[in-house]
Amino acid sequence: MSPHRSLHLVPLLAAGLLLAACTLGPDYQRPEAPLPAAFKHEQGWRTVPPRSWEASGEWWLAFDDPVLTGLLDQAAAANQTLAQAEARFRAAEARWADARAGYSPVLSASVEGQRRGSDQSRSVVTGSTVRSGRITESYGAGLNLNWMPDLWGRVRRQVEAERAGLQASAADLAAVRLSMRVSLAQSYVRLRALDRQMALLGETMETYDRSLELTRNQYNAGIVARSDVIQARTQAQSLRTELSDLRNQRAAEENAIAVLIGRAPSDFGLAPVDRLPELPVLPATLPAVLISRRPDVVAAERQVASANAGIGVARAAWLPDLTLTASYGVEADRFSDLVNAPVRVWSVGPSLAQTLFDGGARRAANDLALAGYDEQVALYRQTVLESLREVEDALAALRYLDEQGEQQEALLALARDNLRVVTNRYRAGMVTFLEVATAQDLELDARRARVRILADRLNASIALAAALGGGWDLDDPVVQTVVTPPRPWEDDAQ
Repeated sequence: MSPHRSLHLVPLLAAGLLLAACTLGPDYQRPEAPLPAAFKHEQGWRTVPPRSWEASGEWWLAFDDPVLTGLLDQAAAANQTLAQAEARFRAAEARWADARAGYSPVLSASVEGQRRGSDQSRSVVTGSTVRSGRITESYGAGLNLNWMPDLWGRVRRQVEAERAGLQASAADLAAVRLSMRVSLAQSYVRLRALDRQMALLGETMETYDRSLELTRNQYNAGIVARSDVIQARTQAQSLRTELSDLRNQRAAEENAIAVLIGRAPSDFGLAPVDRLPELPVLPATLPAVLISRRPDVVAAERQVASANAGIGVARAAWLPDLTLTASYGVEADRFSDLVNAPVRVWSVGPSLAQTLFDGGARRAANDLALAGYDEQVALYRQTVLESLREVEDALAALRYLDEQGEQQEALLALARDNLRVVTNRYRAGMVTFLEVATAQDLELDARRARVRILADRLNASIALAAALGGGWDLDDPVVQTVVTPPRPWEDDAQ
């Protein structure tokens, strides 16, 4: 093709570039979701000044427990479930980069050589076939450039879909990180509650042993019956049996923490501490907009965006594809002539291809994309509803556990008074040891219930932090909040 004739391709190329600005499919808009103005169970909530941990998202600092903070740091560096999520995030980055490659032309280079032979030829004069051997050789080298302009926005929509998928993967990564932290914190609280329960049993064991010694002395003096001694021994033995069960539960929690921080249970141990983490003071109000910052909500919403872009990809398959090609190369009969005296060849030109019949495959792909979008919208709305339920559950638990804690303190005070009165009556020989044992058990149950309620309040605070997405800063954009570290997801069309 001559240079003059190749100029006729310029209008076609310009038209192709203009068409590349077209994008099929609906532009994305976030679906409506049922977000209330306020939460039902935060009525009557205490008004407190804001805490720094709310803005930073490091909700575990509110528990004021350095051991817990250290364990969470170890888990962030060595948790294997988190490592899997990070690998999935890198895979999503690779898919996004692969989709962006569709904007670029493909340049390829080739070197080839052929040797062909025949064992017969036809005589031009007589027309007879003459057997002979004929071998020909040909060699070539060249560059080929192919580019398919994005006429209908297929690549643009594919990049949009993969970018939304990447953001969803980032949210999934944040969700795994939050879930890991919540699981570890709750296991830690249960372990420390078991430490406190065992300490209570140890203190009570000393009391029961003193009661047993007193009962034996009174039996030897003929004051009480032998049944009182048996009752006292039975009471002490039941406490030792329960202590073994608590140790078993503690070992299980300790093993769970070891796995969460990426260590073998045999190489990990936590010394018992007779202290639970501090109960955090919560903010006065919790805006419902925090729900939209939860990692699982963000992931569900980004999947809707990805499915929406998939509709455009499916619709672009109905329209023709324009491919622009250009090549330049050299040819020769001998390999050495490729450098010394080659024949130079070149070509440039467009091609337009359109699928005329596919048995309904494109229509099915379009229906599949629409159904996938509807499914993701429903999943997004369901995720929001589940998130609202979790927040309300946590708020209700904190509210009523707070009331239960006050009632339990009153019950404990009554149980202690009752134990003091019954013990004095027993020393005076007015009642049997059965009443003493009953009073002691009631006082121990009240003390243990107080520990359980405190542990439940701590776990409810952790659940609230999880339900609100980890206490993210409202001033941060959603994507920057979700991703650690932030990723520059700029406009991919440029």
